[in-house]
Amino acid sequence: MRWSATPASGASLAHPRAMALPSIRPRSRRTPLFDGLLTTLARAHAEGRLEDRLAFYGKPKLLIVDELGYPPFEANAAHLFFQLVSRRYERGRLLITSNRSVGEWGTVFGDPVVATAILDRLLHHSHDVTIRGDSNRLREKRHPGLIKAPPLEQDPAKEG
Repeated sequence: MRWSATPASGASLAHPRAMALPSIRPRSRRTPLFDGLLTTLARAHAEGRLEDRLAFYGKPKLLIVDELGYPPFEANAAHLFFQLVSRRYERGRLLITSNRSVGEWGTVFGDPVVATAILDRLLHHSHDVTIRGDSNRLREKRHPGLIKAPPLEQDPAKEG
């Protein structure tokens, strides 16, 4: 089973809910942020230790990658992430949170071909959860009146 979540920024509940499931709770609560994960893989690649890092990230029953798409990254990083996804494909669960829709991943990864290959593997057995709405952090600040709510979008189907 694979999970991917595409929430609005700050609205993700996928990660906390996954942590509540004892069958998939990792031993460590450390969750790699996407850019940190790519930095680690790039460093390992430069030092000739990429295979060791891929093996390390391939071991957990569940690997949670938080905030895919913050910030955009170089093409080489996309290839490194593809290798990680390929390593885990049909072997281990992968939960990804992102504020980017999968339709934007070609731009995020800087290479539509690599993005398609990654999505092919991720979406094959995935359960996709899309969370729409305001950031939980902004919603808390809006309650006391510190931040105004954004104007509601008009639904074209309801207009007259």
